[in-house]
Formats: sequence, C-alpha cells, structure tokens
Amino acid sequence: MTAIICFDLIPDALELGNISISLIGIIIGIVSMIFCDNSIKSTNSIKHTNKLFKTGMIVFLGLTIHNFPEGLAIGSGFSASESLGLSLAIAICIHDIPEGLSIALPLKKGGMNTTKAILITAISGITTGIGAFIGSLISNISPNFISISLGFAAGAMLYIVSCELIPESKHIYKGRFPALGNIIGVVCGAIAHSLI
Repeated sequence: MTAIICFDLIPDALELGNISISLIGIIIGIVSMIFCDNSIKSTNSIKHTNKLFKTGMIVFLGLTIHNFPEGLAIGSGFSASESLGLSLAIAICIHDIPEGLSIALPLKKGGMNTTKAILITAISGITTGIGAFIGSLISNISPNFISISLGFAAGAMLYIVSCELIPESKHIYKGRFPALGNIIGVVCGAIAHSLI
C-alpha cells in the first residue's frame, strides 16, 4: 500500500492537478480516516474490542472510499481508449489483492468468522464498479476533481498504513520481520509500477 501511495496515487494526483489541489485531497483523506477511527472507537455496538478487528474495520472504510477514484480512472480510461482502460483495470486488479488481504486478515484474526470477513472484503470493491460506471458516463470530468479524489485516496491510505497497519504489525511481532515486510512490499510495488 505504501508503494501505491508513493508511485501511483500522489504522482497521478500531481500530474492531473497541482500541488495545492493534491494536498487538499490528502488532508481531507487523513482527516476523514481520523474521524472514522474515532467513530469506531466510540461505537458501543461493535462487540469486538480487539485491536485487530478495529484495524480491519478502519482499513475496510478507507479502502472502500479509496476504490471509488480507482473506478473513475478505469471508466475514464475506457472512454479514452480500450487499451488504456484495460491496462488500468489489470493494474488495479493486481494491487487490489494485497488490499483485500489487509481487510480480511485483521477481521479474521480479530474474531470475525471467515464468511463475514470475505463478504466485507468483497463489499469494499463495489465502489470500484460504481466509480468505473460514473467515470465512463462523465469521461471529460475535471482533472482537478480526479486529482483531489486521488489525493483523498492517498491520504486515507497513508493514515491507514502509518497509524494502523505498521503499528499493529510491530505489536504482533517485535522483531525485524514487520519492517522487512514493509521494505519488501515497497520494493515489489516499485518493480510492479515500472513494469506496468
């Protein structure tokens, strides 16, 4: 996810808009995730007080929001050319695999049964389809709007990675393995980005 933020979302946001538009999107994304985090902490209806469950729910909310601008990119790409839309769809599909794992695993380890964890993970992908549909309808959408949407997704993911996933992985395992996993993930993401 760190690689997606650094090599895809922020550069694309800057390319479509400018630094101020992108920063506004990033800040709104971070603030939104802080609001979601605080809402989940204060909700009495959640029976699972487990930290992993809370992390899974925050990742679910963040990625559900994040998937909408990805869908916009796919829909707009298909409107521009079939090959662009297809390459975007394949690239997004590949990077959605670790995103799905980052939702399902904390929920499962936090006490949720497998069927519900899979269902919630699948629900997070629905916004990609909605975004693709809207993107194909309004393919000439303002580049600034897409820039702020990508910035929003980057900010949301940045909060999730920095405040939830990395601290939780260090809490689960005290050695170097979480840091090495993060490094390997960034390097693999950079390689995948250069190949696409």
